[in-house]
Amino acid sequence: MTTEVNATVATCAGELELRASVASDVGAVRAVNEDSVFARPPVFLVADGMGGHAYGDRASQELVAAFDDHFTEAAPTHPAEVLRAIDEANKRVQQLVTEEDGPGAVAGTTLSGIALVEVAPNDDADVAPHWMIFNIGDSRVYGWNGRDVVQITVDHSAVQELVSLGVITAEEALVHPDRNVITRAVGSEPDIDTDLWLMPVQGHQVFVVCSDGLTKELDDRLISDTIRTYMLAEAPETSLSETLVHLAVRLGGRDNVSVVALESNALGREGVETPAGE
Repeated sequence: MTTEVNATVATCAGELELRASVASDVGAVRAVNEDSVFARPPVFLVADGMGGHAYGDRASQELVAAFDDHFTEAAPTHPAEVLRAIDEANKRVQQLVTEEDGPGAVAGTTLSGIALVEVAPNDDADVAPHWMIFNIGDSRVYGWNGRDVVQITVDHSAVQELVSLGVITAEEALVHPDRNVITRAVGSEPDIDTDLWLMPVQGHQVFVVCSDGLTKELDDRLISDTIRTYMLAEAPETSLSETLVHLAVRLGGRDNVSVVALESNALGREGVETPAGE
């Protein structure tokens, strides 16, 4: 599945030009694609379902349906609205499992994404457009700074906890036997904690949202090199999301792979691109 989305969104600081590409592949091993994606202003996200083919794909689909119902206009939103959509998705996923399913039935999904919001970051600041990055689980959001990718989100996983404690290295985490164990998921608890980050909208910005099917095959260096090559190409044959997904499948494709690549240009009030930092 591949999709491209192009839109110009009016914000309190002027127009924002958005270009997004979406790609998802079942991979070379799995029989069912349990990933789902949502890419429509003001929200762009990836959900990676868990619970086997009976529930994993339905869990991620229910999450996307909740966001589809909640965000009907291509306009900046507010952080509280994103959290309401996550709460609704959490309820829907929990309702997939009933007593008739018996013990051991599980339905859940990761959630990583980015939303265009308008907010005052502190009491002394004016309301301005920001990117709100949100994360539950081990899907990820990366930012591109023009030279390298920077992982913005922090995985909710067993191996990430070991890395944070200094028990294992990041390289050892890639092959650790518990690398697929996540510690937080949408649908796992009645109330879900969501990690949040706010970043100002400015100039030209690029973000990559992905399921762990990408990061199982591509380390940060290879993701960075791929983005750099894409950005330098005069006329790329495929979108950035397709390029990353195809590479992950070619390198093994041990899991479903989904990517949303988002590129934005702040045009300002006069429709002219605003340099970063202004």
